[in-house]
Amino acid sequence: MKDLNKVRNIGISAHIDSGKTTLTERILFYTQRIHAIHEVRGKDGVGAKMDSMELEKERGITIASAATYCDWKGHAINIIDTPGHVDFTIEVERALRVLDGAVLILCSVGGVQSQSITVNRQMTRYRVPRLAFINKCDRTGANPEKIIGQLRDKLSLNAVAIQVPIGLEAEMEGVVDLVKMKAVYFEGPNGDTIREADIPANLKDECDAKREELLDAASMFSDDLMEAILEGEPTEEMIMDAIRKGTLALELTPVLVGTAYKNKGVQSLLDAVNNYLPCPTDVENVALDLDKNEEEHKVTNNGSDPLIALAFKLEDGRYGQLTYVRTYQGTIKKGDAIVNTRTGKKVKVGRLVRMHSDEMEDIEETGSGDIVALFGVDCASGDTFTDGKNNFSMSSMHIPEPVISLSITPVDNKAQVNMSKALNRFTKEDPTFKTFVDAETNETIISGMGELHLEVYIERMKREYAAEVEVGAPQVAYRETITQRAEFNYSHKKQTGGSGQFGRVAGYMEPFEDGDYEFVDSIVGGSIPREFISSCDKGFQKSLAKGSQIGSPVTGVRCVINDGAAHAVDSSDVAFQLAAVGAFKEGFAKAKPVILEPIMKVAVEVPTEFQGAVMGSLNQRRGMIVGTSEEDNYTVVEAEVPLSEMFGYSTDLRSQTQGKAEFTMEFATYRQVPKSVAEELVAKAQKKDKK
Repeated sequence: MKDLNKVRNIGISAHIDSGKTTLTERILFYTQRIHAIHEVRGKDGVGAKMDSMELEKERGITIASAATYCDWKGHAINIIDTPGHVDFTIEVERALRVLDGAVLILCSVGGVQSQSITVNRQMTRYRVPRLAFINKCDRTGANPEKIIGQLRDKLSLNAVAIQVPIGLEAEMEGVVDLVKMKAVYFEGPNGDTIREADIPANLKDECDAKREELLDAASMFSDDLMEAILEGEPTEEMIMDAIRKGTLALELTPVLVGTAYKNKGVQSLLDAVNNYLPCPTDVENVALDLDKNEEEHKVTNNGSDPLIALAFKLEDGRYGQLTYVRTYQGTIKKGDAIVNTRTGKKVKVGRLVRMHSDEMEDIEETGSGDIVALFGVDCASGDTFTDGKNNFSMSSMHIPEPVISLSITPVDNKAQVNMSKALNRFTKEDPTFKTFVDAETNETIISGMGELHLEVYIERMKREYAAEVEVGAPQVAYRETITQRAEFNYSHKKQTGGSGQFGRVAGYMEPFEDGDYEFVDSIVGGSIPREFISSCDKGFQKSLAKGSQIGSPVTGVRCVINDGAAHAVDSSDVAFQLAAVGAFKEGFAKAKPVILEPIMKVAVEVPTEFQGAVMGSLNQRRGMIVGTSEEDNYTVVEAEVPLSEMFGYSTDLRSQTQGKAEFTMEFATYRQVPKSVAEELVAKAQKKDKK
């Protein structure tokens, strides 16, 4: 795989149920990586190739992103199929971090849905050029034209159709390629016979108008094309070149249509991936030089340069830890010793494999721009590997904070051992899944991105580790903060035979809106010796772990010290840490502390007849309706609702709407809780303390 111009690293992302896994299944079939098509929900007992986990086959959803590769018309394509559910958003996040291009799939009826917006935001964060594929054009109510409008309005993309469907719903036969101005039909039982023909007469006018639109948009990226349009007929190559330029600049989004389930339009999408999405050399990646104060270094993509590779995903496979790696420059050979720049440790590459969902193929070496997996290499997600000739690190990915917690208790000793094995593995694999033991209650607490996220891990514990656990009530990740400035002046004195402990810390604390915590040293005249300043900082940071109201972490506080006192003999690091802890408590109590709760952005898609019931139910849950939009007898209600009120909502929603509504939810922000709720929470915390 030496010609990097013929390599594509792409991700397939979309809202739940838009057909990502079905599309990937068809891609693998047409590129002859699999020889039979199986459906996602596993009705035939097999299930889709990319959903290899039992739970995925049963639920018909993707939980973990899966990697594969294939060849199409001389191009090597690495594909990562990502989950659509917002609870598994880290899978999309880390895939987009290492991919060069992406395919955004939209349902031709549902269009731009809440998770499409999230995925698009992630693509924008990592500057990933994308194609849009409007899938399910065989569904009743399919309307690609409307979806292109939504791409422009809701996602602010310069979406331009490069295909027009020939017929819609049950009548869909093929597509018109607006670059070649030819009709393309996908024939045979599996749509693998492609026939090109003239455009049907009834579509000629529409196609001419759409081509005009395409040429207008594409000519903005090519002077040659603009001249050719003015002079007569532009060539296919000119149009494709201009579309590619616009796509790579993130200023144009080519839109294709089809139906993966009915085997139409998939091969054209593969052609578009080859023609319009970037190869590794088209994308500028930057590494940070740790020896030069994190100076930026442009990655070369050259196989003969020193190695830079990023471990972006870990999995506990049958043969030990499997580490998915994207190589940015240099090569990795089997048997090489590579260095983890975070730990400085050298590790040996015992086995190098190319992944095909849960299957693997051994390879001897891999070059830059490639995505492969290593065996038996101890590292964490986001670590950078080099060959020791440099000390570079790739910038890591954005990791959202967990918003929901559950307590879990093993039923017996055997389950206890298995549970800790499972938790070790899951926390290593998934940075959004956290676990800790509550010091007071001695319960094991697991935290994650939503109810489904935690439900899946508990189910996996039972299945994969035979760890039977009892689940406690969901806990919400509350925070505490202050609302006004308050002074503190605290002396810590303790006399035990011999030298004692002494430290005085004075200053003030005030609300800090730009982050969780800031420490400001305003000491003049050495009232606190320099060596104890950091001890004060440590003491304040310790205090942030537990607020005095309900014992939740404290956020949004700036601590300023401007005076203090020390003793020549009795002052020490510990004395000043304890003095800072006392000072924090004193100031916090005076600074009008409040409790903050996580607010979720909830989008409910509901038949219009049930709209009133849904809005009423959201209001009862302290929800604030922020907008509604209506399309084809369906209403999308968008609201901001406290997470604590959202438990069990899926069951209520089903009963209110005869099972016809769907909802998605993602974290939006933290907001102050109402007084009545705060009093309830404080009373509950005090009751717990008395126990």
